[in-house]
Amino acid sequence: MAGATLIPVSEYLSTTYRPDRDYIDGELRERNVGDRPHAVMQALLATIFNVNRRTWGVVGMTELRIQTSATHFRIPGLCILRRSDPVEDVVRTAPLICIEIISPSDTLSALQERVDDYIAMGVDNVWVIDPLSRHAYVASSKGFETPSDEAFSVPGTTIRIALEELFAEFDEMQQQS
Repeated sequence: MAGATLIPVSEYLSTTYRPDRDYIDGELRERNVGDRPHAVMQALLATIFNVNRRTWGVVGMTELRIQTSATHFRIPGLCILRRSDPVEDVVRTAPLICIEIISPSDTLSALQERVDDYIAMGVDNVWVIDPLSRHAYVASSKGFETPSDEAFSVPGTTIRIALEELFAEFDEMQQQS
């Protein structure tokens, strides 16, 4: 990209950014976060996963750096790790789930690029949620599909989040001040 200042991985990993930024091939990239719908959905999903952490065998983390390749670092809205995964300051083991929460300024091409990075890393479950339009998608390298049973789920586990219930909780939390 013309005009972009490139920095080494070591500098990225030793620097604190507020808000944190993705790192792609030496370039810092801002993330679209900070609006209320994004924050409410992120808090709601983190709560659901952490309340069920023992039953589902997971830990839900927000704003956690993931190294998807040697020169790509992403920060998903939520990263769902297996409780058996190694404890890493920067996640290098493919998470069970990466969840992206769409903000109004997100673009489809940038979102697909993020999804492709997660999949290339080995993440089998990538979920995308648009809290404003009340749409939810299971993402893959082929694009975005609506979950077939009106719920997010992970094959081979008991993880299941009914979308109708998720959006009802979201609506209730949005109305609280």
